Amino acid sequence: MSKNSDKQITSKQFMRQLWRYKRGSISRREFLGVTGLGMATAVMGAAIPSLLPQKSWASTDLGDRLVFSTWPNYWNQANLDEFTANTGVNIQVNAFGSNEEMLAKLQAGGTGWDVFVPTNYTISNYVELGLIQELDLSRIPNYDASANNPKFAGPATVNGKVYCVPKNWGTTGFIINSNKITSGPKSWKDFFEVTKGEGSGHTIVHDYQLTTIGAALCALGYSFNSIDPNELAEAEAVLIESKPHLFAITSDYQPGMRSGDAWMSICWNGDATQLHNDLPEMQYVIASDGGEIWTDFYAIPAEAPHLDAAYAFLNYMQDPAVQARDAEAHGYAPTDARAIALQPASLATDPILHPAEELMNGLEFGAAQTLTDPNRAELIARFKSA
Repeated sequence: MSKNSDKQITSKQFMRQLWRYKRGSISRREFLGVTGLGMATAVMGAAIPSLLPQKSWASTDLGDRLVFSTWPNYWNQANLDEFTANTGVNIQVNAFGSNEEMLAKLQAGGTGWDVFVPTNYTISNYVELGLIQELDLSRIPNYDASANNPKFAGPATVNGKVYCVPKNWGTTGFIINSNKITSGPKSWKDFFEVTKGEGSGHTIVHDYQLTTIGAALCALGYSFNSIDPNELAEAEAVLIESKPHLFAITSDYQPGMRSGDAWMSICWNGDATQLHNDLPEMQYVIASDGGEIWTDFYAIPAEAPHLDAAYAFLNYMQDPAVQARDAEAHGYAPTDARAIALQPASLATDPILHPAEELMNGLEFGAAQTLTDPNRAELIARFKSA
């Protein structure tokens, strides 16, 4: 019961206030009042202190710097600012457009990264190459494995050891400016046909072999993850034929779509949410002939120079309220049920973030072999230089 109303609050509203209290956004008195628990103060007095924010991770021993490498448009600056305010650790953000680029940087050494965001299919490769650390989960008490959907969280565990904690999940489709592209493409086959026709000069594909080659493969009826040389040769022909009609090859496609220079792009669904919220004519399409479903994770590189700060950051980012606030900014769905419960209705019911099951039936998780397949690497290089 609310102290100002006879109406009983819902469980979702209670959990939202509970996590606000846990991270210190409201006082104990406000928590008890807004949840209607004021009359139970004496009973809860002994329990409530355990809900107070744990500030051990805010020690000055964390140092003053953390390097965080992630994807474009994929963080909430308010969260990073709050972490800095609580810890004194300043965060340097690096944005990358592909997992291949991240892998190459780590293999070259000397990145100075403390935390980075790999995608599900890359993790076993990172483990095999000794590029990421097994996590000490006792240092991430906010992480709750049981709250995470194993469909999305599973790749974090390799040979029985946990190397990552989940960030978000999503899909890869394409976005169109419906004021400009009026033919209503529904498939990757349509996407490439429109690229050469109505969208000529105004189409973007990713600077990322997994999604760009995968789209061409799906357009031909093949697996998004194919490494078959003959199928890749056909996919290359599709891409080369489209090359003169492209506006750009970039994984940071929002500026082009927002300016109106680009009318169509391969797109991750959270970016689609951001674009659609600001420009309703931006319409996201999960292609009828396939595509990608994915999970991104937080990982600590093997040579992370600021290890204590890295663990503190992971623990902070696993707080359900922080996860929910992160998702609200960038539009990608959490994998953690506790964070999902805190999402506003506008996100919880958003069909871009939570598409109907039948739309996802043809989607594939990326396969580890695609990251290191030489034929794919050579194909994307030839395409970009053509």
